[in-house]
Amino acid sequence: MAVKVYGIKTWNSVRSALRFFKDNNIEVEFFDLKKDTPTSTSIEFWVQNAGIDLVFNSRGTKYRTLKLKELNLDDSGKLEWLIKEPMLLKRPIVEYDNNVLVGFNEETYKETF
Repeated sequence: MAVKVYGIKTWNSVRSALRFFKDNNIEVEFFDLKKDTPTSTSIEFWVQNAGIDLVFNSRGTKYRTLKLKELNLDDSGKLEWLIKEPMLLKRPIVEYDNNVLVGFNEETYKETF
């Protein structure tokens, strides 16, 4: 099973996910969102699989800084912003077997992997 983790290594949830994979001897490919931008195709895939509300982080600093709450974005507006500004993504995003997990929940990870 190929597992790809998208995130920022300094985030607790991302560190927890990476530690889970390491502890369970699951090899992952890490995609650093600070260094690289995911493709719009990837972001659209995540939204289709997990839902816009799970992928779009409306509680983060970037959301507040950009004053996006005032725009009352609909789902397509949120998707446009995610593609323009990947720091609005909830993290980590884990791709595996054509599926997506968003965030870190140890029980979900145990059941899935």
